[in-house]
Amino acid sequence: MDDNLPEPAVLLADRGYDTGKARKTMEARSMMPVIPMRKFHKLRVAVDRTLYRLRNLVERRFNRLKNARRVDKSAESFLAFIDITSIRLWLRHMST
Repeated sequence: MDDNLPEPAVLLADRGYDTGKARKTMEARSMMPVIPMRKFHKLRVAVDRTLYRLRNLVERRFNRLKNARRVDKSAESFLAFIDITSIRLWLRHMST
């Protein structure tokens, strides 16, 4: 990552990242982990469901973009494709 980016305050992740080591690393970096607990954990930690829903929304948007199956190698054509596909999805959303 670039050094000039601000430090994140929250880490949104799925259950696959629910490990004690990951949580301790995030706490050491002053980040709040928003990770649902796996079912076998006895000690439960609350999760901000509103933030987790936003993570799911973003993940579903990326899956929609991936379903278009047109990913080019150059940055310019890739960004143009993302723009066109995003506009198409937005127009479809607006018409329903």
